[in-house]
Formats: sequence, structure tokens, C-alpha cells
Amino acid sequence: MKNLFIAIACITLFSCNSTAQKGEKTTETFEVTKTKAEWKEQLTFQQYDVLRNAGTEPPFSSKLNKEYDKGVYVCAACDTPLYKSEHKFDSGTGWPSFDRVIEGNVAFDTDQKLGYTRVEEHCATCGGHLGHVFNDGPKDTTGKRHCINGVALKFIPAENE
Repeated sequence: MKNLFIAIACITLFSCNSTAQKGEKTTETFEVTKTKAEWKEQLTFQQYDVLRNAGTEPPFSSKLNKEYDKGVYVCAACDTPLYKSEHKFDSGTGWPSFDRVIEGNVAFDTDQKLGYTRVEEHCATCGGHLGHVFNDGPKDTTGKRHCINGVALKFIPAENE
């Protein structure tokens, strides 16, 4: 009986302390890294909240939601090209939406903050949070909807690329 009690105590102590169960992410190193103070100095309050704290801007608040000119969308924190205008579509959700990314410039992770699993998108260069990807995009292309916070982006018109 004593051995059974010790075995149960050991299993309980060690099985409940893994980082996977705590939802902790491994530390990633990005090409562009800055301190919190440096990011706060560079970014607006809302950009910092979205890009560095994985916040979400209010729907329909970004002027980029209805931007339809030709060009490229870059990370607002480090200017990495992330999305092309020809892959943007109006999803009706209130956030800029794209059916694909510029390969290699966007990293993906899982997010369970709302109680279910979502695929989260980050800038692969600086790690800034961009938004999430869903499987309800245009069926005639990729079927993906990359739902992105406009404040996490800067738009560079085609003549300025």
C-alpha cells in the first residue's frame, strides 16, 4: 500500500509539471530581436499590443481592410514582405484577409487562448503576431483565409516596391 501511494504521488508530481501542459512555448530566436523598451519606442501602442502581445485590433478599424491597390504588405515592425495584394480578398470579417502568404516570411504556431485550437501567424523575421489562418477562404484558390490585423502591416504600393 505504501509503495502504491509513493508511485501515485510521483506520477502526479512529475506528470503535471510539463511545459506542454502549461501551454508554454519554446523560446525562438528571430533575425530581428529587440528589447521590450526598443519595441515600445518603435511601435505605436496598438502595434505593440498586436505585434508583441498577440492582441487583436477591433474589426473594421484598419484602413488596410479596404485597400485594393496593387502592392505588397510588409511587417509593420521589420518591413519583411508578408502578403501580395493579388492574394487579398474581402472576407467580410473586418480584417485584411489573404488566401496565401509570401513563402518563408510567415511562421505558424498553435494558439489555444480561446479554448480551441487555432493556427497563429507570426512574422518569421521578428516574431511579431500577425493574426490567424482559417480554412474558410476562397475555394477557387487555396481555401485559406489568413485573417490579419491591419495594424501589424504596412502597405507598399506597387510603384514604390
